[in-house]
Amino acid sequence: MVNLRPTSPTDPVLTRRHLLTAGLAAGLAAGVTAGAPGLAHASPYDPGTSLDVGSAATPDGIHAAGDPDFHPVKFRLPAPTGRKALGTTTLHLIDRSRPDPSMPSGQRELMISLWYPAEMSRSPYATYMPARTAVAVDDVWTGEYGLALPPGSFDFGNTVTHARVDARMQRLPHPVVLFSPGYQYSRFVNTAQVEDLASRGYVVVTMDHPHETPVEYPGGRFLPGLVSDEPPQPSDIRAAVETRTADARFVLDQLERIADGQNVDAEGKELPEGVAEGLELRRTGMFGFALGGYTAANTMLADERVLAGADLDGTLQDDRLRGPLGDVAEHGLDRPFLLFGSGETQRTEPGKDFYDKSWATFWQAQQGGKLNLALTNTKQKAFTDFQFIFSQLFHEIYGTDPIITSVMKALVGSAKPARSVLAQREYLGAFFDQTLRHRPEPLLRGDSARYPEVRFVR
Repeated sequence: MVNLRPTSPTDPVLTRRHLLTAGLAAGLAAGVTAGAPGLAHASPYDPGTSLDVGSAATPDGIHAAGDPDFHPVKFRLPAPTGRKALGTTTLHLIDRSRPDPSMPSGQRELMISLWYPAEMSRSPYATYMPARTAVAVDDVWTGEYGLALPPGSFDFGNTVTHARVDARMQRLPHPVVLFSPGYQYSRFVNTAQVEDLASRGYVVVTMDHPHETPVEYPGGRFLPGLVSDEPPQPSDIRAAVETRTADARFVLDQLERIADGQNVDAEGKELPEGVAEGLELRRTGMFGFALGGYTAANTMLADERVLAGADLDGTLQDDRLRGPLGDVAEHGLDRPFLLFGSGETQRTEPGKDFYDKSWATFWQAQQGGKLNLALTNTKQKAFTDFQFIFSQLFHEIYGTDPIITSVMKALVGSAKPARSVLAQREYLGAFFDQTLRHRPEPLLRGDSARYPEVRFVR
């Protein structure tokens, strides 16, 4: 353990900069390496993750209290690229077909958010996360990879999105896209992608998965996410995918009820005007990050209502190195599916770097349309809001210090966050425009000089 405490009255007072620099240096020295099997303490685990940072030297009992550099950081989400104004609303759903003794109802309870094209509104902008969820995510992220960030660094509860709370939905039929997050991740951690799809005319439905992801219910009731020092076993992942798939199918059922004019909220909350008329469920897709991508594919295998899907850097097996393969990897799908990997994961060519048998097997079995894209110079978490949030945090702390480049490369790769976000938005939007709206997209035909960050693997 590196001793960061002052050793004499003449030693300088430790500042947040000292602690963070020591934490970053220790984390980097411990080895942020591709393909390593270990995990940082308290770091959310995802099958196929390529990051392993050992325990950093984090001094017990030392905080940045009184440090003038310390303040909670609010974040600026990238502006959506579409033309639509945005609205968002949350719903509390109870699946009365699945028992859950830990819930007040005795049945499985979900929280979902709808993000949608909205009419102009003066209602307040939605915050990035509800209060309890914001604290829980901050608790995890301040310990991410031993970076020695003081608790409260991430001010998610006061960061605002581009969507107005409960704004009236634009009175047009909109294709619907479901979203499932990574293992143990909140449904809010991919808000930049979700908002952008909504700004292009989609209703995007995000969902948490209770007992795995953190969930905040009406009235302040909070269910923490799964936190474990040990990575999950393949059987745990298979169970999680099956549970998530059942969640997604239940949500599809509830969307059908909403479109029929029924009130499905557990507390009887009225939906914003226009939602029932605005759901074009004949054009439904799904995407997810990491385990959420596996979930999207598995949901399509189980439910023909989902017409197109996308997997953002998630293996399609229960453990990327040990297997077994998921059913969807072995059988493929008869509808279009996008594989979108980072620069160091999920390749389909045997003997090449980052080969993933599940993607290769799926590629051979897939009967519907298929694309395999690579976002070069990135790591897995570049497919979440992680990249621009940490970039803003470190710039707030360090200004233009060169250490920012080093640590961002270690965490998410060397791609510029703004370019990475833009490339993901453009290709994801083009994919759903082509598959759900039947609009031919030249961007999907091959490598583009406009987006050199994206490479067509097949």
